[in-house]
Amino acid sequence: MNEEVELKVQEDRQMWPPMDNVPISNIVPTHTNIAISPAPQGAPINPNNFVEYELPFEYVQQGWKKFWSKRENRPYFWNKLTGESLWEMPPLNKPQFDPITDPLGICPPVGAHPVAMQSPIPVAKRRPSEELVGPQAKKFVLAGPWDLDVQTNVVIIERPPCNYMHSHPEVEAYRCSLLSKLRQCYQELCHSRQSIDAPKESFNRWLMERKVLDTGCDPLLPSNCYPEISMSMYKEIMNDIPIKLVRPKFTGDARKQLSRYAEAAKSIMESRNAEAESRKVVKWNVDETFQWLRRTVGATYDDFQDRLAHLKQQCQPHLTETVKVSVEGICLKIYNLSAEYARKVREKSNIILKEHGLELPPVLPNNSTRKVWCYPIQFQIGCTRLPVIEYLPDRDQAMLRFQGDTLVINATHLQKMEHLYRHSCFDDRKFELFIPRVWVVLKRYATFLGVNPSSAVASNDVHDTQASLPVTVFECLHRMFAVSFECFASPLNCYFKQYCSAFADCDSYFGSRGLFLHLKAVSGSFEAHPPYCEELLEATIDHMERLLSESHEPLSFVIILPDYREPTPTGLQRAEESQFKRKQVTIPAYEHEFRHGLQHVLNRSELNIRSTHGTVIIWLQNQAGFSRWGPTEDRVEALLEAFRPGRERERDRQELLSPTRQGSTSDNKDVLVH
Repeated sequence: MNEEVELKVQEDRQMWPPMDNVPISNIVPTHTNIAISPAPQGAPINPNNFVEYELPFEYVQQGWKKFWSKRENRPYFWNKLTGESLWEMPPLNKPQFDPITDPLGICPPVGAHPVAMQSPIPVAKRRPSEELVGPQAKKFVLAGPWDLDVQTNVVIIERPPCNYMHSHPEVEAYRCSLLSKLRQCYQELCHSRQSIDAPKESFNRWLMERKVLDTGCDPLLPSNCYPEISMSMYKEIMNDIPIKLVRPKFTGDARKQLSRYAEAAKSIMESRNAEAESRKVVKWNVDETFQWLRRTVGATYDDFQDRLAHLKQQCQPHLTETVKVSVEGICLKIYNLSAEYARKVREKSNIILKEHGLELPPVLPNNSTRKVWCYPIQFQIGCTRLPVIEYLPDRDQAMLRFQGDTLVINATHLQKMEHLYRHSCFDDRKFELFIPRVWVVLKRYATFLGVNPSSAVASNDVHDTQASLPVTVFECLHRMFAVSFECFASPLNCYFKQYCSAFADCDSYFGSRGLFLHLKAVSGSFEAHPPYCEELLEATIDHMERLLSESHEPLSFVIILPDYREPTPTGLQRAEESQFKRKQVTIPAYEHEFRHGLQHVLNRSELNIRSTHGTVIIWLQNQAGFSRWGPTEDRVEALLEAFRPGRERERDRQELLSPTRQGSTSDNKDVLVH
């Protein structure tokens, strides 16, 4: 045997290039008595071929073969019987192997018979996040206004999987066409029945208000709400009757608006079935207004505004009573159409599911009391086969096209979506369904906003429902208050990888934890910047107070709201009067910025929008949350400084000048308590 070993060593030394000053300990491994050739530092002879080198007979009997790795520039050992591959010389009679040491990722399925593995299985290339684990793992750096590596400190009550159908481009295209049709119907009803345009953003607020009440089967179209008539939509239509009033810029505009209001009020009372007394009162006030306009010369801006306020006070109650039935009819028809459209979408979904042998499951009750780390929404059923989405990459943007409908997304945001998908999606490790699911998200939010993103860019219209906080504010919230979760966000505008969104069915693949009103949080630090909808805001404050009263663990909410105050109680006032309020500060208008709601299609120079209204920040915390993340004076001052206009641009310049500096999340680690 010693002669054979000696002969083998001589053959190996002829095979590899000569190596000087190699110690004997590198040639003879400590775990075996068989000498093998050392790992060479240079390339082997004939490196262009995938050469198989000989091993001692005992190793060959167990299925081992030796090959050369071009990537690592050293040999490796592969077992044709088990699929195992190692960098080091394997010990004889090895009982099992650890997949972590497997350099090629060739591992047999669990339960598979090892003899059946006659050849290596081709597998997908590993992603950077899967190649290394532990303290030596390289951090995957993703450029952009977000930090997706922040770990959550949120604990929730375990919830059952949702009963939605997986995202499907055909179903989504059909659903969005029906919603666009419903939006157009709303505009036509307002114009034909009340001679006004549909109030701006009224339809979007109706969708959000209905979502608070809806228990139907469709994630977008309201279908099971009580009451059926939305008071939000009703009030917004009434506010624009007989005409929409705006604050005029000049005295001439104020005079024209007063005249238009009087004409419209008179027309409504004459064309509707109004009561005689109401018709008489309105007619008398309108005639008096026209007489005042004819005989008054040189009236000031304030004179016209005061006269309009007096006319509205006298006429509006009679106008409201006259058109009440008609406006309620508009609200009821829109809701009934929405329910009918939701039924049609469900029928189409069932047809596709039946083709794949699936069906929509019933809703599972949530009886669990188990506390778990917060995790993305899961599905009860499997995913069907999805159609192909045409992917057209460009230099700075990518276009996704399906059935002639082309949607655009910035390249950086597409990379962000890919990173979120890698973190949260567990049924598509090869990314075969990634592009179709991104298309569904883009289609859903474009339809929800009611705009074509390309036209929105041209008009530079800011959509408050999707506006987000500056990056510097998110960094400060995480650094000072350990915030790691957004209560109202989307895959397109989120900063953290943990967030709640309006559409759990299509957002869950990208990290959504579902609707915030359904999240049973036990502990954690949250940021809430809800879209402007009074009903949604009131339900949000009620939900937060319920969570804070039920939990004795640290729980904190930093709420950021527009400073809108009305004569009637608002969600802002509800937050101000909460028993859990620890502090409140107000940032004046034009002294802070927000990020545009369509940041996923805009250029960087168009992202920051100066706020035209004041912003209120309120801290709601239980006692444990206040002890850990209380709004001290230093922390509040740092947050106000982060809101200062231009801070985000200063941050970007500093990163360009010092790209290797440590991220802000590593600062003030003594404040971060997870």
